[in-house]
Amino acid sequence: MKKIILGSLLCFFCASIFAQKKINADSLAYQLQRKKINDLLDRRKEKFGQYDESLSKHTGIFGLQTKKDIRKSNDILMDIVKTDDNIFVELKVLLDYRTVQQQQVQTHSVEATNNNLGFMSAINRLRQQADQLKQDAIKEKQHQEKTLRTYIIIFVLMLGSILYLLMRKRAVKA
Repeated sequence: MKKIILGSLLCFFCASIFAQKKINADSLAYQLQRKKINDLLDRRKEKFGQYDESLSKHTGIFGLQTKKDIRKSNDILMDIVKTDDNIFVELKVLLDYRTVQQQQVQTHSVEATNNNLGFMSAINRLRQQADQLKQDAIKEKQHQEKTLRTYIIIFVLMLGSILYLLMRKRAVKA
């Protein structure tokens, strides 16, 4: 029984180490995804600074903006929009990843609970079997003692009968 308990504890320990390594790898991927989003946000901030700068440029006559200035501003604005789209896509990936992580944690928790319940039921079943075997051993020992007493009584009665018959035979001869 000790071997079973030690074996189950060893299995549980190994499973927890494996899960810890997986969680560390998942955390690393999550951190990398966050870094990617932060880089995109920095790039967007940079482009917005360029856009603000391009709006203040007036290279035309009388300090007005030219079509070229407006196109350049629009191109920068389109880059900002594309960067925003990329940020949204990466945020969705990050949120999906977070959801997957939470589901994995819940699944792991349920598996651990089920494993613990399985171990507990196995331990209880083994304890009940051990108790039953002890009771059977006690009953068997009592049965053997009763049988031995019966054999001794029968032997003593047979010996007594033989002695009685021998004494009677001698008493008849004499």
